[in-house]
Amino acid sequence: MTDANPALAEVVESVGIRLRCLGQPALALAAALAYGVVVHLNDPTQPWNYPTCPFLWLTGWAFPGCGTLRASHELTEGNVVGALAYNPLTVLTVVGLGVVWVRWVRRLWLGRARTLAPPWMARGLVVLIIAFWILRNLPGFEFLGPPRG
Repeated sequence: MTDANPALAEVVESVGIRLRCLGQPALALAAALAYGVVVHLNDPTQPWNYPTCPFLWLTGWAFPGCGTLRASHELTEGNVVGALAYNPLTVLTVVGLGVVWVRWVRRLWLGRARTLAPPWMARGLVVLIIAFWILRNLPGFEFLGPPRG
């Protein structure tokens, strides 16, 4: 920029700094998109594309993550109902991560301090995962588990 318009030079520099700060969110988005492409192209319902969940195979109980690949595949197909049938927590997680990602980008763009989630939120997430794990293995809550058989 020229010295004739220092205000414009400051704006351009500010935008450049903000864009450089978005490297990590861009990398996270690229990783999520790569995961989506792999799961979309390699249908988990087809034999031998992915191994069986070892926890389910060994114990007969559904782990919180059982059905995540199939649910992710259904989401890439646009089938939310099918994804919910495989693993409802996966669908909630995708929505939650989307919200977190947008808030992350917004905070970085506005130059606000990076903050971690409050402790109550982290503890609540752990409680949610454990409750989901227990419930999906109880009689009457089969709808929370992946289809079997």
